Amino acid sequence: MTDPVRDSVEVALDLDEKEVYSHIAHESAEDIIRIISSLDAERAKLHGEVIYYRDDWDDLIRERIAKGKRHTAFDFYNPALLDIWEAKVQEIKEIRKRERLGYTALGIVIAAAGAISVFTGQPYVLLGLALLPLAVLLHDRAKERFDLIYYELTQLFIDELRNLVGGHGLQPEHYKFKIFSGDYFGIETKKLGTGLFAVVKVEKSKGNY
Repeated sequence: MTDPVRDSVEVALDLDEKEVYSHIAHESAEDIIRIISSLDAERAKLHGEVIYYRDDWDDLIRERIAKGKRHTAFDFYNPALLDIWEAKVQEIKEIRKRERLGYTALGIVIAAAGAISVFTGQPYVLLGLALLPLAVLLHDRAKERFDLIYYELTQLFIDELRNLVGGHGLQPEHYKFKIFSGDYFGIETKKLGTGLFAVVKVEKSKGNY
């Protein structure tokens, strides 16, 4: 029979003070690099890139929350991260909802114009079809907003990783992450094989113990 899986806090409690900080920092950094790659993959898809990268970080976070497990990256270093992440996810849902409502409204107007044309014999349907460019505008506006949200979230976690690595004397190269866009601040990118990877740029390790 295997031993029950313990969360990072339970493991950390068995360590001395210095090891506690090191252990939590390490696990937090590993969580964050998964989040960064996943968020940037979603952003790259918005730009039409074919991305095969897939990670279950979102399910992992929700599962830990549901089970009452403490999530190192959120609960120990910056509890506000979880609130920010949840708020952005909710914002994405609201934008998608408004986009769908816009498409529905346009469809109703065009269908109504077509029906009126049938009954009156007048080309009102042309007026309805003239509204089709609005669908493109709705799509572009939503896409731009999604891109900004994913960019802000990715940069937020990159900054958090940089603070974590620099503040606890971790080696940046041990926490390289796959990335698909090169427009983020505070990172160095390198081509490895067919993929682009990045590490955070840390000026000075300060230690936090």
